[in-house]
Amino acid sequence: MVASLNLLKLCVGAESVEDLAQWQDSQRHRWPEGCARHVTRMWPKREAELLEGGALYWVFKGVVLARQRILRLEPVEGEDGITRCGIILDAPIIRTEPQPRRPFQGWRYLKGEDAPRDLPVQRPGDDTLPPELSAALADLGLR
Repeated sequence: MVASLNLLKLCVGAESVEDLAQWQDSQRHRWPEGCARHVTRMWPKREAELLEGGALYWVFKGVVLARQRILRLEPVEGEDGITRCGIILDAPIIRTEPQPRRPFQGWRYLKGEDAPRDLPVQRPGDDTLPPELSAALADLGLR
């Protein structure tokens, strides 16, 4: 079942899906229950829809390449006293078909029908395509 509503977010500071996975693994000890947490300034108004199986789709260098299921949203107070939205994510990072995206700030809603499909699980020995090649193939409609 495809969720009816998801979030789309630029993955700042990570060059690849592997970078994101390594960073999350290195931070897991700091997060309650070991679940990844991404803090953002704005709280989604369509929270209920997101929590019906929605995911956070990650954009790397202008291309959607992965997603993580959203488990819940919780308030996070910053050192400045401002309350922000903590997006609590399931641990597995699921690779998706590459989908080009223009730059944007913050996050955007992504309808289920507009979300890229999941890639099959990678087999041992399969090579991961560089993001630039994945983007070029997606632009040509070949991936």
